[in-house]
Amino acid sequence: MGDDEKQAEIDRKKAEVRARLEAQAAGKKAKKGFMTPERKKKLRLLLRKKAAEELKKEQERKAQERRMVIDERCGQPKDLESASEDTLKQICKEYFDRMYLCESQKYDMEFEVRKRDFEINELNIAVNDLRGKFIKPTLKKVSKYENKFAKLQKKAAEFNFRNQLKTVKKKEFSMDDEEQKKPDWALGAKEGEKPAEVEAAA
Repeated sequence: MGDDEKQAEIDRKKAEVRARLEAQAAGKKAKKGFMTPERKKKLRLLLRKKAAEELKKEQERKAQERRMVIDERCGQPKDLESASEDTLKQICKEYFDRMYLCESQKYDMEFEVRKRDFEINELNIAVNDLRGKFIKPTLKKVSKYENKFAKLQKKAAEFNFRNQLKTVKKKEFSMDDEEQKKPDWALGAKEGEKPAEVEAAA
């Protein structure tokens, strides 16, 4: 009888556990039943509609801000049709001054961006150094048995300075017969005669 009582007790406990698990499963099913596929579909459509409206509002707001910035920087459009020559000159001068100012601001901003990028790069290198992560440069593979100066030696051997010198013909620099003729005073002195200027001085 003792074994039968133990078996009955075990069966009773199993039945309680099974009943509890079934109750929990039924509760979950009841909760899941709240969101039917049709309701999910409607909810998705509503969320998409809401997101589209928000996106449209955001785009309109950005376009309005852009228009305000353009109006602020460029000013309102001028009436060029009925303007006189002096007025046109004044308008052109205003636009030139405004453009000059915008270009200088743009240059300053670009310089600031380049400076910040450089600083960020330097800080990244410093952080990597502190962490001990060094960025290894990519090295070119070179044979250790290859003569590194072979190419230079070959070029030097090919480039013979004596062969590269231009040969000069002697006749190019020889003086013509007319140019070889000596002046009269030189000839006179050679023959033993004194030139006329020397005689006059004597």
